[in-house]
Amino acid sequence: MRFFGGFAPISFMRYNVFMFAFYRRFCKNYPVYWQALAFLVFFPALMPLNADSSAGDFHWSMSGSLFYFAADNGVDSDPAAIIPVFGVSFAWQFWGPLRLELTEDIYFTNYEYNAALGYPMACNPENRSAFVMGFLTGIQLTAHFPIGNNGTAFRVYGGPAADFRLAVLAFGLNNPADFTNDLATDPKLQTDAIFKYFWSEGRWFMPVFGMGMDFPVNEKFKLGFDLRAWFPVYKLWTDDKTPAIDGWRFGAGLRITPRKSPG
Repeated sequence: MRFFGGFAPISFMRYNVFMFAFYRRFCKNYPVYWQALAFLVFFPALMPLNADSSAGDFHWSMSGSLFYFAADNGVDSDPAAIIPVFGVSFAWQFWGPLRLELTEDIYFTNYEYNAALGYPMACNPENRSAFVMGFLTGIQLTAHFPIGNNGTAFRVYGGPAADFRLAVLAFGLNNPADFTNDLATDPKLQTDAIFKYFWSEGRWFMPVFGMGMDFPVNEKFKLGFDLRAWFPVYKLWTDDKTPAIDGWRFGAGLRITPRKSPG
């Protein structure tokens, strides 16, 4: 058995053991949110590997969704932050109905920082301070169950996910009169505070759970739908005083998947 075209003989089992040991050593002296990021990165290496896997075990899809950013801040925030999202996914069917799936969802929205409450929130354009681009990345275990013989299937999945958010000063807020050196009104200070909040104390870590179905539309493609939820588990170790519903994400969308050619 050889790895990467025979450059060096290596046991896949040894590879798994090595990566697990590396992960354990990496996590030994780091807080829980850095351990979560390490798990997200090393999770594929910790899965049992099958040396006989073939390219036919790989699948991919494209999706369009609507995300709901739940909030309970009354008139202080957008009461219905519903955001269009574009996504892609790549799945490896490594054993029976089980697949290891990498998903990437990209979204854009406006944020403001509420100095009185001490945290950022999605907002209407007229209240914006920062333009936020989010890369919601997930590595999940998917169970895929065919229904009948025509290509219809049911999916259920879950796993670690992270929302990697970039925050920049919102477009159009470049007038010197906008910069007051007061966090309550200065969009530059608010943007810095929003970015710091997103990346501190592991607030980017939010595991995902979802389910969906796929239906054949022709010989080349399947059309499916997904319902997903992201859990703000960082609240377990932060001192956030946000309302209980804040930080949750809910998504509903459609996906299109190429079908495998017979034979």
